[in-house]
Amino acid sequence: MPAASVIGLQWGDEAKGKLVDLLAPRHDCVVRYQGGANAGHTVVSGSEVYKLHHVPSGILHSQVRNFITPGVVIEPTTLLKELNGLKARGIDPTKNLMISERAHLVMPWHLAEDKLMNAVVAQGGESIGTTLRGIGPCYRDKVGRNFAVRAIDLLQPDLGDRLETIAEAKRQLLRGMGADDLANELSSDQIIAQAKSWATELGSLIGDTTGELLDALDAEQRLLMEGAQGSLLDIDHGTYPFVTSSNSSGVGISGGSGVASCWIRRVIGVAKAYSTRVGGGPFPTELLCETGEKIRKIGNEYGTTTGRPRRCGWFDAVAVRYTVRLGGVDSLALMMMDVLGHFDELKICTAYEIDGKRVDRFPSDAATLRRAKPILETLPGWNEDVTGARKLSDLPDNAIAYLNRVSELVGIPVKIVSVGPDREQTIFVNMEELMSF
Repeated sequence: MPAASVIGLQWGDEAKGKLVDLLAPRHDCVVRYQGGANAGHTVVSGSEVYKLHHVPSGILHSQVRNFITPGVVIEPTTLLKELNGLKARGIDPTKNLMISERAHLVMPWHLAEDKLMNAVVAQGGESIGTTLRGIGPCYRDKVGRNFAVRAIDLLQPDLGDRLETIAEAKRQLLRGMGADDLANELSSDQIIAQAKSWATELGSLIGDTTGELLDALDAEQRLLMEGAQGSLLDIDHGTYPFVTSSNSSGVGISGGSGVASCWIRRVIGVAKAYSTRVGGGPFPTELLCETGEKIRKIGNEYGTTTGRPRRCGWFDAVAVRYTVRLGGVDSLALMMMDVLGHFDELKICTAYEIDGKRVDRFPSDAATLRRAKPILETLPGWNEDVTGARKLSDLPDNAIAYLNRVSELVGIPVKIVSVGPDREQTIFVNMEELMSF
């Protein structure tokens, strides 16, 4: 049985979690395949709001198996807090969650390194927007290999010796960079004791997720792959260096999960009806005015993970067209349409002007993108509450015209429209067609 995937098409925060939660019951497995605690997926069910960072958004459905696969970097303390929070609300994630033994762990020294490097950059230039969760340093050690710690290592008899060796090396590195205070915080005894407690609490969840997912495909089960962050933050294909440390576009699915690309038959790209970004980096359609502040206020545009205010701007069709093509996206989910229901007129970026020339292709260089001026097309707004819409025909004509124009510009059909945070505030143009692949 083939798999479907849900990926973000902008700079993250596109409401992927809501969509995965809605689609999960139609699948047997939900797979989180990259990123770490820097991701924040929000799921709203009635009056209950769940904010998930590591745990896949299918966790609320007890009949669905959820997997955290090798491409994810896990901060165990954060994960345990998340699991315990779910248990306190009557949901036992240990019954339908498996953690890859190959997944790498964010260790205390990664948090120290992230803090140090961010302080250095803050003195010398624009921050890349790190959440200070140790994600980048963990991925760096994963590639470097010598200092990496994986989930399976928690279950090995030589865990203490290995951690003591790494902790001493990290203390030396930090002291060499003049961070004696951070080095002194890395107590080997405390780190070893903490890791052993992780092993006790998480050990029963650790297993071979790659083998389990391949077995699931052989058994003709349906998989739903859940992307984190957004395609424009992809380490290789995003607005480098203002990106995350993993492949957050569609190209990261197979590497992060172990599921070959030939199994992915449906790729649903998620985008807001406008644009947002957190942290530094170029943002051509950013609105540094009352309109941008109005979008932020109405959309409650503050980071799920950090609480930082998001930068807001008009929909950038150049950027989304790029990420649609990059990820092989065939269906578009346009979220937060209710936010745009408060404006008399709207704008869409259809191209850029860079150094006096019209450019239709998304630049690969952040410095070039920073010089880009958006070429904007004006559309009439609908200035009407659409939160009660439950089918496409319930939307005002101007809202439908907006959807059609976005679809035309990015090159794929709009199949899903969100008009509010709750599950019921989601319009599927044709659910059966969407899920027939």
